[in-house]
Amino acid sequence: MKLREIRVLRGPNFWSIKKQKLIQATLDLEELEEQPTDEIPGFYDRLKALIPSLEEHDCSRGHKGGFFERVKEGTWMGHVIEHVAIEIQSLAGIPVGFGRVRGTGKPGVYHVVFEYDGEKEGRYTLQAAIRIAEALIKGEQYDLQKDIEEIKELWISEKFGPSTGSLVDEAVRRDIPYIRLDDDALVQLGYGSKQKRIEATITNHTSNIAVDIAGDKDRTKKMLAASNIPAPSGLIIRNVESLKETIDEVGFPIVVKPLDGNHGNGATININTYDEAVNAFHRAKEFSDKIIVEKYITGCDFRVLVINYKFVAAALRTPASVVGDGKHTIKQLVDIANSDPKRGDGHNNILTKIEVNDICHELLCKYGLTMDSVPEKGKRVYLKPTANLSTGGTATDVTDEVHPSNILLFERAARLIGLDICGIDVMAPTLSTPIKENGGAIIEMNAAPGFRMHLQPSFGTPRNVAAPVMDMLFPNNDAGRIPIVAITGTNGKTTTTRLMAHIAQTAGYNTGFTTTDGIYINNVLVETGDCSGPWSAKFVLKDPSVDFAVLETARGGMLRNGLAFDKCNAAIVTNVAADHLGQDGIDTVEKLSKVKSIVPETVMEDGYAILNADDDLVYAMRDRVKSNIALFSLYHDNIRVERHCAAGGLAAICEGGYLLIRKGNHIIPVEEVVNIPITFGGKADFNIANALAATLAAYTNGINLNVIQQALRTFVPSVETTPGRLNIFEFTNFKLLLDYAHNPHGVRALGKFVKSFKDARKVGVITGVGDRRDEDIIELGEEAAKIFDEIVVRHDDDLRGRDAQEIDLLLTKGIQNINPAIPIVYHTNECKAVEFAISRARPGDLVVVLIDDVSDAVNCIKRQLEHDKMRSMQIKQAV
Repeated sequence: MKLREIRVLRGPNFWSIKKQKLIQATLDLEELEEQPTDEIPGFYDRLKALIPSLEEHDCSRGHKGGFFERVKEGTWMGHVIEHVAIEIQSLAGIPVGFGRVRGTGKPGVYHVVFEYDGEKEGRYTLQAAIRIAEALIKGEQYDLQKDIEEIKELWISEKFGPSTGSLVDEAVRRDIPYIRLDDDALVQLGYGSKQKRIEATITNHTSNIAVDIAGDKDRTKKMLAASNIPAPSGLIIRNVESLKETIDEVGFPIVVKPLDGNHGNGATININTYDEAVNAFHRAKEFSDKIIVEKYITGCDFRVLVINYKFVAAALRTPASVVGDGKHTIKQLVDIANSDPKRGDGHNNILTKIEVNDICHELLCKYGLTMDSVPEKGKRVYLKPTANLSTGGTATDVTDEVHPSNILLFERAARLIGLDICGIDVMAPTLSTPIKENGGAIIEMNAAPGFRMHLQPSFGTPRNVAAPVMDMLFPNNDAGRIPIVAITGTNGKTTTTRLMAHIAQTAGYNTGFTTTDGIYINNVLVETGDCSGPWSAKFVLKDPSVDFAVLETARGGMLRNGLAFDKCNAAIVTNVAADHLGQDGIDTVEKLSKVKSIVPETVMEDGYAILNADDDLVYAMRDRVKSNIALFSLYHDNIRVERHCAAGGLAAICEGGYLLIRKGNHIIPVEEVVNIPITFGGKADFNIANALAATLAAYTNGINLNVIQQALRTFVPSVETTPGRLNIFEFTNFKLLLDYAHNPHGVRALGKFVKSFKDARKVGVITGVGDRRDEDIIELGEEAAKIFDEIVVRHDDDLRGRDAQEIDLLLTKGIQNINPAIPIVYHTNECKAVEFAISRARPGDLVVVLIDDVSDAVNCIKRQLEHDKMRSMQIKQAV
């Protein structure tokens, strides 16, 4: 077997709209194509012995054991690898279940697709599944557990921590989209200008001043005390020489901790001797230059959570401990406790494993114990001085027991410090009576408090503390979404995108849009190049200034990565025609149509899929979408539009020289076609269609008709507004038309417009794209021969896998299939070819240049325009 390619899909994709995290492997079975599993001796038995849990996979049989039946009867190795990849992730605790295997059209080569959760984990899983299959084929022993442990470790290293994860999960439940901004906990919730950001439990609402105050424990205590909120007295020292004097003033028992510490790091509580205090001082010094010495408050350790200045939860925290059974040593009891599956490393499980360190030994020594001591049955032995979950402590939910006066006090304290998400550490006998009366006090105020103890307490009721955070960030059930119009199709995408963006800007939106020319924010080019893929879309959706996104969406990005967004408000499909066939396993226009249909399938239920009713493949997409449907057609009597509108549907048509919207039988005039510049007086049919589609997208997004009308009138085609799309340059004696048409469908559509220049001799500068099929390059030559009187063949800088001579021969064959008499000239360079065509132009000619690199071609033409003007001036001066 040979692994040819791995693709990591991260959004709605060719295989699934809902399953957005998929590994797609291109696997060449080589000689195994002739060896299904029933022809590999012992394979079935070895697979069943190694991974018996595959019995749960019903496969296509619909019942338990179905997959094993398929293996026994004979199936191909790609199918086995798919199921193994899913199962070994499941054995690692990862909730996955989706998989597919499909042929690529090449014998023995398959796409193996399966669900993953973390990218590194998914890649490793694929490699492991292949290794397992190879070992089973050869009859070799295999250490499956090693792979399962590695998969789990990679998964844990990539997944969100419990606090961040709970917030993201709550956002997803509320249909709020999210984008992970780094490999840690920085997450964007929502899109564009509606976005909010979180990092663990810090939000973009969190005051930097409040975080600073909470980080300075002495300052916090003084502010609390000044507002008559109980807090322990204490002093700050920098050196151990000051310790004795400070203890004399504060009095035992004391707490020693770093001034700006967190998670209990460097803190020691209930100190009763000077020697203990010195050790505690040096421990705290490892975390801060300033050390706080304060009175130890007797009682239980509570954590209170206040969100948006409202009390939401409280937990009793108990330090890491073990309970004796009269048989095992403390060390053995710790090992038993750590074997609990609820305990893990760091914050990834409900509980954290108990780490035995110097602090444990010191505490045990204080009680006259060692790790080898055997505590009597029922005796609890504490191993840590603080009750943090991160050091192995446990939590018991006490939310319902908190006294109302304490709730008011905690809310007041959070507001006083200014923390929108505030963890309050309280020492008190209980929270069920006022702490002002029972001798309790607030020990610390914490920014970025952990949610784990509330989400999954060791004992008591779990609390969904992520919900009030979402209520704060996105009030009134807001989902943090901006309007997104996604545009796909074979031709016309860029012009439609630019027109739609112009309409949105005219309506007053700060608009971000992506095209094959670059990324724009309100017409300012911020990134150059082909930006019609998911990275570019995400770029726009991450920009906090963008109110409205218009995203050109090409097939390549969808196939390689999936979509960057989960849902859009409107999707336009301009057309589907043969282009890029034979690439990525897409070898028919029907498969290409399925790729394009990914976009309308992501339209939210109350949005609109805007489909070309004149295109059979596009019109057929209506059966795949779950949203509203709007149709557009160049023909007012299109029977599909008639039926759709008769049923109350929405459409846009062209009739009597007007662009019209139809709502059922109600007609709404929008604009006269001759007043829409990109239609060139109605001669450019394809731009009429683009205008119809953009009008529907704007209308369904609530943009006023007067604004749409104004935008249609003011969108003037030029190198600036529509670079490389019907750009006309006026030379002294002839015209030059620049266009991006690069496939037979596009050239055919352009031909009708070119023929409207009735008296002109037409000279075409064309090329073939090397990564297209032979028949596509030949057909492009045929379409060119139907339009032009003379043809100049030139080459792109990137021949995409072919040599120039091969492309020339294919184009020539197509041209001569139509008209063997057409003069053909060959040039290797795009600019040289343009210069040649211009130099040969006769008065009244129309030179049509089909370009690849828009900026280079435009610069070349502008230079020739300058030369033309100079020559014209010289002639006038001579006369």
